[in-house]
Amino acid sequence: MSASQVLTTIGIGVLAEVMLFFLMTRVFRFAGKTAGMIVALLVLLIYVPYAILTWPGADVFAIHLAVLLTVAYALGMVGARVGKRWHWAPALIVAFFTFVVATNIVFLGVAEQGITGLFAQLLPEPRTSEVVDSRFPGTVSHDFQEKESLYNAYLRQVDKQHARGWQVRKGWRYKPVVGQLATFVVSVADRDGLPVTGAVVDGRFLRPSNSRDDLAFHMDEVTPGEYRVGLEMPLHGLWDLVLHIRLGDELHEIRARTSVGEAAEQAS
Repeated sequence: MSASQVLTTIGIGVLAEVMLFFLMTRVFRFAGKTAGMIVALLVLLIYVPYAILTWPGADVFAIHLAVLLTVAYALGMVGARVGKRWHWAPALIVAFFTFVVATNIVFLGVAEQGITGLFAQLLPEPRTSEVVDSRFPGTVSHDFQEKESLYNAYLRQVDKQHARGWQVRKGWRYKPVVGQLATFVVSVADRDGLPVTGAVVDGRFLRPSNSRDDLAFHMDEVTPGEYRVGLEMPLHGLWDLVLHIRLGDELHEIRARTSVGEAAEQAS
């Protein structure tokens, strides 16, 4: 579920709570605390079973439940003080929860849309000409963590790799520099040290800060068991590597991390 979808469903839920609260206090003449407790109880009786049946994820479930229960608590507290003098303690509690909800909404918006609008105007101009994406789409290729069945398949794949005993060495011939051609080399041998020939070797360099910058590649076998590819890395900094070596029905997966230097580093 995207950030905009989360904000939409939270907004609908909060609006429904407010309408129900005013219906109970104005039409049915329930006390403010009683109406707030009923609203909170309905949140548990309606949203929790619905979330279990549709299961949006633990993080989305927790955000919805926290916001909806907080709103119900705030409505009950505000309703109980209508027509009475406000003490600073309950007012401070309501203000705190309002701040927490508003802050979470801002964070969700920034996570999906980046720093735009009013926030972009208030923040100072960047000191570099490099364009920075303030969203965090994250690194892909770890989908096995999302579902237990896929994760178990990943564990079985790891066990097969250990039993296979392939020896894989990988690395750059020279330290890669952004925007310059560099050769990435992978050497594959079996448990007896004999070269693994005829394999299909490919992979992706993953940018942890932005998956749109991920770089896919395919390697050619230049000598028995040695595979190479020439790449121009577009950005400097850290990159994650996911390497796949396929021979028939056998799959060998390697994960690693590398770094790419700036062009100025080579000149120095």
